[in-house]
Amino acid sequence: MSYPHLLAPLNLGHVTLRNRVMMGSMHTGLEERGDWPRVAAFYAARARGGAGLIVTGGMAPNEEGGVFPGAAGLYTAQDIANHRGVTDGVHAEGGLIAMQILHAGRYAYGPKCVGPSALKSPISPFPPIALDGPGIEKQISDMVTAAVRAREAGYDGVEIMGSEGYFLNQFLAEQTNPRDDDWGGSYENRMRLPVELVSRIRTAVGADFILIYRISLIDLVPGGSTWLQVVQLGRAIEAAGASMLNTGIGWHEARVPTIATSVPRAAFTWLTARLRPEVSIPVITSNRINTPDLAETILAAGQADMVSMARPFLADPDFVAKAASGRTARIAPCIACNQACLDHTFSGKLTSCLVNPRACHELDLPVTPAALALRIAVVGSGPAGLSAALEADRRGHLVTLFESADQIGGQLNLAAKIPGKEEFLGLLDWFKTEVAGSGITLRLKERANEATLADFDEVILATGVTPRDPGLPSTPEAQVLAYADVLNGAPVGRRVAVIGAGGIGFDVAEFLVHQGISPTLDFATWAAEWGVGDPALTPGGLAEPAPHPAARQVWLLQRRAEKPGRGLGKTTGWIHRAALAAKGVQMWGGVSYLGATEQGLRIARDGQEQMLEVDTVVICAGQLPERGLADRLIALGRAVHIIGGADVAAELDAKRAIDQGTRLAARL
Repeated sequence: MSYPHLLAPLNLGHVTLRNRVMMGSMHTGLEERGDWPRVAAFYAARARGGAGLIVTGGMAPNEEGGVFPGAAGLYTAQDIANHRGVTDGVHAEGGLIAMQILHAGRYAYGPKCVGPSALKSPISPFPPIALDGPGIEKQISDMVTAAVRAREAGYDGVEIMGSEGYFLNQFLAEQTNPRDDDWGGSYENRMRLPVELVSRIRTAVGADFILIYRISLIDLVPGGSTWLQVVQLGRAIEAAGASMLNTGIGWHEARVPTIATSVPRAAFTWLTARLRPEVSIPVITSNRINTPDLAETILAAGQADMVSMARPFLADPDFVAKAASGRTARIAPCIACNQACLDHTFSGKLTSCLVNPRACHELDLPVTPAALALRIAVVGSGPAGLSAALEADRRGHLVTLFESADQIGGQLNLAAKIPGKEEFLGLLDWFKTEVAGSGITLRLKERANEATLADFDEVILATGVTPRDPGLPSTPEAQVLAYADVLNGAPVGRRVAVIGAGGIGFDVAEFLVHQGISPTLDFATWAAEWGVGDPALTPGGLAEPAPHPAARQVWLLQRRAEKPGRGLGKTTGWIHRAALAAKGVQMWGGVSYLGATEQGLRIARDGQEQMLEVDTVVICAGQLPERGLADRLIALGRAVHIIGGADVAAELDAKRAIDQGTRLAARL
C-alpha cells in the first residue's frame, strides 16, 4: 500500500515538514543520566528513520515544575550545549525536532510542587503550594525562558504540554482551580494562563519557530472541560500564535485507560476530527495509532492533518522509511504493553521497548557483523529463541531454529487469545515475516536432541517452561485444567476457580469472563465498559460505565496474603484489576487449597474452611524451567546458552526474554 496522505509534506509557512508523521513525546530518562551522545543517537536514529517531526520528552522549565526531583531542563549554558548535540544529530539526518516544555504542577513528585490551588493530586503524596499572582508570573517567565533556550539549542520548535492533567490543564478545570482572582472563576479567566503563555512564547521566539500546543480534548475526570470550552481554548491558542494543536487525551488520574493495549486503536480520533474544522491551524491526532495503514486512513478521512505516534518509534525507529519503501510488514509493531517504556519511566528506570531492546541502547547494543560465521542452533521459537535467532542471522551467523510445535511463537500464541491482547497477533505476524525474510533454517515439528545438535558451534536453548503442579489433591470427578488447555479451547463450566493470581491468572480470568466481541476491537463496546462519553454532553467526557455481563462467575485466588495483582505492571495493573472487578470477579489473597472434588474447591481463608461450589478449577500456579535437554547436553560436556523461560520461569516475561536473546546473539 502506498501512503499518499501520510507521506505528503506539511507546509507550516516558514518550514515544511517532510511528511505527516510526528514522533510524539516520550520520557526516556536518557537526559537525566547525562549521557548526551546516547541521547543524540536515540533521536538521530528516529530522524534517519523518516519521522517528519520529533518531539522530545518533557523538559522542566524550573525545579518546582519537574515531574520528579532532578528532571532534565535547560538551565545553564552547558545544558544548551548538550542539547545542541542532540539537535545537530537530528538535523544531520534531515529531521526536525521540537522540545516539549512540561510543567507538572501538582503532579510533580516532590515537596516543592505548585498549582492553582493546594488541592493534592490523588496520584501524588505531595500537596502543591497554591501560587499567588507573582508566583504565576514566575512560572510563565520560566516557561518562556525555556522556549528561548530551546531555540538557542537549535530546536526547530517547542511543544507546550497543556493536557494530561499537568499544570496548564489544572488551571482550566474547576475542580483544581477554585480561584476567585484573574486566574480563576470564569472559563475566560481559567484559560488565561495557557493563552498568555503561548502569546508570550511566540513574541519571544519569533515567527519562524514551530509552536505546538498540546490541548486536552477529553479530560475523563469529573468537572473537566466541556466541548465548547475545548473549542474556545483551541481558537484562543491559535490566535495567540500556535503553529499546531496536538491532541491530549485524559488526565493521569482518570479512571479510564487511554493508551494501554486494551484500548481500541485510534479510539479518540473522532475528537480530533471534531476540532479540526473549528480552527485553521493543523491539528495532530494521537493515541493508539501504530500502523501506517491506520494513519493513512485517518488522514485520508480528514480526521487530522498529522498523526502523532510515540511508542511505535521505540519499537521501530525506521517506521516511516519502511512504510515509504514498501516494507510495511517488516515494521516492528508497538503492542502498547507499557512494560519497558512507561513502566520503566514510573519506576525510575531507563526507557526501552519490549519488542526492540535497542531503544535507548543504540550505542551499547549496536548491530555488528560477526568476525566468523558460526553454525548456531536455537532450540525453541518463543520470544527468546526468535530474538536470538534473528539477531544471530543479522550478524551473519548460520542459524537453524528448531521448534517442536507446528508454528513459531511459543507462549505468545496463548497471550494473543486474551481479549485485550490482540496486538500480540501483530507481533506474531512480524516474527513470522522476519524469519521468512531471513537466512534462518526453520525446522518446525522437530524436537531437537543430543544427536541433532552435535555438529553446531553454539547451542542456544530457549525451551521455555512447564506449568508448575501445586500438588492439589483432587478426586477423579473434579474438573481440574491447566491454563494452556483452557486457552486452547477446553470446555469450562459456568463457575470457575482460578488458582494463581499472577499475570497468567489475571489473563485467564479475563478470558473466562469475556463473551461477545472483544471491546478492544469495538470502540462502542469499550466506551460503554469504561464509561467514556462525549464532552459535548458531559464535562470531562465521562459516562456511567455499563460493562457487559460476565460469561462466568470467577474466583481468582492466591496463597499470598496480599491484594491480588500487586505484581502486575506499574501502569497497567490497575486496568486489569478494575476490568475484572467490573465483571464481578472475586479476587482473594491468603487462600490455602485443600482439595478439588465434584462439588468444587475446598479452601481455607481467614482461618475458616469453606467449599467454593465451582464446576472447574484452572491451575495458573506458576511455571518451572524446561531444562531436560539442557541437563542432558551439559552432562555430555556441551557448553550451552540457556535463555528465556528455560533460564528464569518465575513469571512469563517477554520483555526479559527478547532482551536476553538479543544481547546473547549480539556478543556471539
